Amino acid sequence: MDYQLTSVAELATRYLHTLETRKVAPTSEALQNLSRLDEPFPDFSTDANTVISLLDEIGSPATLASAGPCFFGFVVGGSLPVALAANWLAGAWDQNAGLVSLSPIAAKLEEVAMRWLIDVLQLPAGCGAGFVTCATQANFSGLAAARHALLARQGWNVEAQGLFGAPPITVVVGDEVHVSVLKALTLLGMGRERVVRVPVDGQGRMRADALPPLDSNTIVCIQAGNVNTGAVDPASEIISQAKAAGAWVHVDGAFGLWAAAASERAYLVKEVGSADSWAIDAHKWLNVPYDSGIVFVRDPKHLHTAMAVSAAYLVQGETRDPTHYTPDFSRRARGVEVWAALRSLGREGLAHLVERTCRHAARFAEGLHEAGYEVLNEVVLNQVLISFGDDEMTRRVITAIQEDGTCWCGGTVWQGKTAMRISVSSWATTGEDVEKSLEAMIRIAAQVRDQLKTEAGTK
Repeated sequence: MDYQLTSVAELATRYLHTLETRKVAPTSEALQNLSRLDEPFPDFSTDANTVISLLDEIGSPATLASAGPCFFGFVVGGSLPVALAANWLAGAWDQNAGLVSLSPIAAKLEEVAMRWLIDVLQLPAGCGAGFVTCATQANFSGLAAARHALLARQGWNVEAQGLFGAPPITVVVGDEVHVSVLKALTLLGMGRERVVRVPVDGQGRMRADALPPLDSNTIVCIQAGNVNTGAVDPASEIISQAKAAGAWVHVDGAFGLWAAAASERAYLVKEVGSADSWAIDAHKWLNVPYDSGIVFVRDPKHLHTAMAVSAAYLVQGETRDPTHYTPDFSRRARGVEVWAALRSLGREGLAHLVERTCRHAARFAEGLHEAGYEVLNEVVLNQVLISFGDDEMTRRVITAIQEDGTCWCGGTVWQGKTAMRISVSSWATTGEDVEKSLEAMIRIAAQVRDQLKTEAGTK
């Protein structure tokens, strides 16, 4: 076993060292090579070293280099070296983080990390939290707590009685609501099509002046960080209206809520802490390995009641058993790398990480604007939307950039217009990486423009 683990560490280290020099997207040869995995289930055992060698030989070249410094597709961070190392150690520990009795260390690290996060994200002291897989599960858990609280006010025990015959709950979202919120509502039985949609402005922010009538049976879902523009809904106006009506406010803050950690960006989410529940992703701006989402609820009892389980064989004491705050029962100790990242960065390092990536995004916007291309959003965080002309040209530029491999950006449709989205989230991205990627984008866009002119001239 010692040899296998040492060998894997060497393979992983070698892979990480290639990220700065390889193309971001896998080659066609690497993708074709995946067909080698289509084999019958083996009749006999295979030496572990052979298995790992095969995995590295076929798998490593077929990855998207999203852990590298030039991946700007989606809102995907890399893995801080300390977080990756903590993840490896936690894997060796092989802890079930559901109960304190199963893993005292995992429970303690979650407790400490939870306290630090509440502090640095400027959330109310005493919040309850659950360490889940992703923002979808964090939204699910926060909205489950909201569902419990609203129905309990009316004397309905949704955990025991279900939703059949339950008093109705109105869910209000912006027109730019993220799909993870809608998926969470689907899983909760509240329906993704029963929501009341509120118009948004040119940056995707919910219009507070367009809110429908609210009451104590209403959940209002706001965004801290639009996935396309980075914009934050006007929390102060929305939350004040919601609180006056007795409504619950849930914040999808997957990446944008991390702005609270940086003094120059904290104003964007200043009033978000007045909400009732929040969802974040740690594998976005905190740059920890997948999977790692976190839910926070102002009143812990609502999260606990929505998620808690009871069984005679479970050892339950006075301490906080993590399983009572998440949908999971048995699960990995994902709080270990969250703690490691926070302990390593500290307040100053986390702020610098957020600010640095935002400055990189602003540089992309500046460089592409100077080259004559349209920036479609106000660059307030780490998101940039670029149009290279009409929709066809923009699509072709995106494809050509991905094929070139210097960097990788994805496409989106923003308020009816095709755009390239640049998301700068990785700790590893440097100014040199930005300039190298800018040069490639501008060069490729010019080539595509010339190709389109040539094609038009031959018709």
